Amino acid sequence: MVEFQASVLAFLDFAPEHQALAMALAKAISDHAVPVGSGTVARTQRIPVEQRAEAATIAWMRHQTTAYDHLTIPREKGKRREVRRMLAARSRQLLERYRQGSSRTPESNCPLQGAIDGRVGA
Repeated sequence: MVEFQASVLAFLDFAPEHQALAMALAKAISDHAVPVGSGTVARTQRIPVEQRAEAATIAWMRHQTTAYDHLTIPREKGKRREVRRMLAARSRQLLERYRQGSSRTPESNCPLQGAIDGRVGA
């Protein structure tokens, strides 16, 4: 769990002013992804821990910071994958703002902080 959490923190790579948020996210993502029986990518040994950390972070963000779980996705081949790719791109854009230290989102409106606090965004 410690190695995985460190890998998530490394993937996040937030600017120094956002380190407290990065540490809280790394813990929340690890707590969700690592337990036996969680069925998440974090448990597989087929890919390096760095790739598992990235995949688990993007998946966690999809479920915790978007309305993904409530979307009605047409049952057409490739539609779910398309939606997931779009949401992953948005997640990466959000992470990039914190990496650059340019996020000026008030803490009360931050989708990442909201997910940590149990307020799911859309």
